[in-house]
Amino acid sequence: MTIAEPATAARVWVDDRHPVFRRGLTSLLAADGFTVAGESAGFDPIPDPADVDVLVFEAAPASFTRALASARSAGVRFVAVLPVLREQLVYEALDSGVAAVLLRDELQPAVLLATVRAVAAGNTTLPSDFVPSLLARAAHEATAGSRVLSDRELAVLRLLSDGHDTLQIGDTLGYSERTVKNIVHDLLMKMNCRNRVHAVALATREGLI
Repeated sequence: MTIAEPATAARVWVDDRHPVFRRGLTSLLAADGFTVAGESAGFDPIPDPADVDVLVFEAAPASFTRALASARSAGVRFVAVLPVLREQLVYEALDSGVAAVLLRDELQPAVLLATVRAVAAGNTTLPSDFVPSLLARAAHEATAGSRVLSDRELAVLRLLSDGHDTLQIGDTLGYSERTVKNIVHDLLMKMNCRNRVHAVALATREGLI
């Protein structure tokens, strides 16, 4: 994946319950030129989505739900920090609109900064250890034969692969959010995929996008 360089002043909010870990993240981001819009523990205080471009948050169940509910509609992009690499957690996170996943125990400064840059530029990133598993799973469950997708289905797939959510895809392509959801549903049925991430992985493997 080619990572574009965003403006270094991208506004980042960090939410984590551990004060030392949280402060370490904000210090690294600020030193690299990002604007730290604020920090919180368990979303207390709650960030104002209008002031945030990227939200880096601890992917505990409660905070995950609150993060998506409070900021997704405002176009905020999400970086989830997972305690462990579990396939189902990654699937759920990416299928819900999270643009990148980081592993807490393996997080390095360079990885954090590169990931936030990528997300601020509109890209999606995955833990490298997860990609082979994702592709293998897609290959195992793929139905035989070639797939014929319409132009609009391919356009939606490409935007999904770039990390866009349903609302953003509709704005980009000039469709209503309901239309995009219907296209995604048809894609999943046609490709025999359980979720959006599975569809993107399979389409990439088969050279459709």
